[in-house]
Amino acid sequence: MTSKSAESRDIAENIMHTMTSDVRISDSAAKRIARILASEPGGTALRISVSGGGCSGFQYVYDLDSTRSVDDVVIERDGATVLIDAISLPYIGGSEIDFVDDLIGQSFQINNPNATAACGCGTSFSI
Repeated sequence: MTSKSAESRDIAENIMHTMTSDVRISDSAAKRIARILASEPGGTALRISVSGGGCSGFQYVYDLDSTRSVDDVVIERDGATVLIDAISLPYIGGSEIDFVDDLIGQSFQINNPNATAACGCGTSFSI
């Protein structure tokens, strides 16, 4: 790798790191993610992305992924690792990743200040 491409990569990583300072993982989400990842091969992380679709126009997608892209943002807390791709990040900037366990069931939820509307299921939103 040339020093110029390494420098470009470092700049991109610094920008992405700055952008992720607004994405948080709650205590309950960190515990649940760490518990899930403990039974997976090393290097596996929870990937959260945004795609078009759902009741409100966009939807959150959750996957277990052991492959990291250069433009992935990596958020780590208490043994939990979350990956967010650069295209999805602007849609969830400032959000909190949470895990809720209530009478209705268990689910990851994104508390997204950018969402102007959301579906009752909690996985679909609009901006």
